[in-house]
Amino acid sequence: MKQNYYIFNNGRLKRQENTIFFEKEDGTRSVIPIENTEALYAFGEIDFNTKLFNYLAQKGIPVHVFNYYGYYSGSYYPREYLNSGQLLVKQVNHYTSRQKRIALARAFVDAASFNILKNLRYYSNRGKGLDEFIGTIEGFRAQIEKINVVEELMGLEGNIRNTYYKAWPTIIDQEIEFERRIKQPPDNMVNALISYLNSMVYTTCLGEIYHTQLNPLISYLHEPGERRYSLSLDMAEIFKPIFSDRTIFTLLNRQQITENDFMMEVNLCYLNEKGRKTVIKEYDERLKTIISHKKLERQVSYRYLIRLECYKLVKHLIDEQEYEGFKIWW
Repeated sequence: MKQNYYIFNNGRLKRQENTIFFEKEDGTRSVIPIENTEALYAFGEIDFNTKLFNYLAQKGIPVHVFNYYGYYSGSYYPREYLNSGQLLVKQVNHYTSRQKRIALARAFVDAASFNILKNLRYYSNRGKGLDEFIGTIEGFRAQIEKINVVEELMGLEGNIRNTYYKAWPTIIDQEIEFERRIKQPPDNMVNALISYLNSMVYTTCLGEIYHTQLNPLISYLHEPGERRYSLSLDMAEIFKPIFSDRTIFTLLNRQQITENDFMMEVNLCYLNEKGRKTVIKEYDERLKTIISHKKLERQVSYRYLIRLECYKLVKHLIDEQEYEGFKIWW
């Protein structure tokens, strides 16, 4: 299985013949085994050149860039190598048809909210008092099939998440002030972790979409827009409760991440380098976790679940099988 490579140091990424290596500021080098690389994540101040990007494009390897504070800036996305004009037409058709689009948007919200409830029930079964939050979200979920406008569905999804976040202080064992989700900029430890890990889930979804014939610019729940791969946002809604939220609960409840792993500026909280490395290590290990897939009857990684989700969407678009979003069974 190919791996993600995370670069936290400052330096330069270079190509020398058929080898990629990272050269730190002190001159030391480390080789990156290109044939075993899924994606590169650049967290430090790193120099690139076109020779390198041309080679990465040949190998189909995206590069995800993060800013000084560790927040996602953008991606170098190689030219698609699995283009399908027929599928592109069908993907657009499902967006322009109000009926077809809302059906897919409902499926995304249904799966995402199911996975949110799964998280709440997990902690409820371990003595956390979460029945009120579970009941409220179940009430919201009952409205999904009744909504015929995407904007209203987005509002319902927002209500579900707001209720979910209100349960977090009960789930998290550390005494942390967290009243509501604030994104731009994150103002406390929990919001900083959510922003950081949600961006990781987004880039992971983007990487898996790249290995299918889907166009990442055409989405159904989120509105396609400038400078973003909105289909990744749709997919990320389903997998954030599994990859992002569960990672946060684990890190905080095991005391792997504490207030010492953050930096505070005026109205801004962000992970320091030590904290970022701790979070990435836990996240990457979660992606590599192997489970027995109940339908395929074989072993797959958590990360590959996203690829399978893309294949399911393709089958829906070509009218082979109705799409149902991924729901946790364990």
